Amino acid sequence: MQEEVVRKRAWLTDQQFLELLGAANLIPGPNSTEMAIHVGRLRAGRRGLIVAGACFILPAFLMMLLLAWAYVKFGPMPQLQSVLYGAKPVAAVIVTLALVGWGRAALTSRWMVALLATAILLALWHVNELAIILGAGILAAAVSRAAGIRTLRSAAIWPVFLFFAKVGSVLFGSGYILIAYLRGDLVDRLHWLTEPQLLDAVIAGQVTPGPTFTTATFVGYLLAGTPGAVAATLGIFLPAFLFVGLTGPLIERLRRSETAVAFLDGVNAASLGVMAVVMVDLGRAAITDVLTIVLAGLAALMLWRKFAGPTVLLLAGAAVGALSSLWAS
Repeated sequence: MQEEVVRKRAWLTDQQFLELLGAANLIPGPNSTEMAIHVGRLRAGRRGLIVAGACFILPAFLMMLLLAWAYVKFGPMPQLQSVLYGAKPVAAVIVTLALVGWGRAALTSRWMVALLATAILLALWHVNELAIILGAGILAAAVSRAAGIRTLRSAAIWPVFLFFAKVGSVLFGSGYILIAYLRGDLVDRLHWLTEPQLLDAVIAGQVTPGPTFTTATFVGYLLAGTPGAVAATLGIFLPAFLFVGLTGPLIERLRRSETAVAFLDGVNAASLGVMAVVMVDLGRAAITDVLTIVLAGLAALMLWRKFAGPTVLLLAGAAVGALSSLWAS
């Protein structure tokens, strides 16, 4: 998204992009979707807000709906594992290089670097990510102010919608945190899904483009067919539109306040630290053998030299993973 809206189209500056990223980290819901909604709002007001969010979600929703239908009709899809095998190391490299780019723009002082390092340590100690991010923002604002520093088919549609609306309203951070929520509620507490079904839904969310939160589409389909998929998708994404619509206009006002700017700077530095720790875990899971090491190295080289974009590299990694599975069989 940064590549498209900052560098290619010049719709935003790096600083504006980072401010939106900090604001998205402070409200519940899927961060990537909220970023798309923010960009749409800045480009074309309320209509742009709706269009950008809908267009960001719809392709992933349709692909996830198709995957869920195939899953129910034909059973679990082990082929997804091989596709994910090739795509994950490439994804790890793409996000890591994006973090490096954000760091260059966000870490403008030794103070911000210190906040980043502190956030990494706290994340490694499993401190709640929202507490880290908010704490860094409050600390940066306080310092600025003080020193003058700048498979239940009978499930009803309404409960499915309400459950995912609740998740979309209270879940902070990236789509990976969604997995913990779904396991705790749908598998352990409500027993609406089995553990293998949840894992298959997670895999489907990883190998399709778009926001990871469209895992909800897959789960909704398992619970109540196509109506359930629609209800789950509306439920989990609707709060993001509301939150961005309410908080978006405040960003311009906050930009004029030194305290608020310092707060967002602290939030950005801590967010980078939290995401860096997540990327270490993702890298360990994704880069496991010689082939994945080669894929990650080639992806890093291609991105660094600008020989190919993220989408092409992800598709290429997925294709290599699928071919390696066929070769092994």
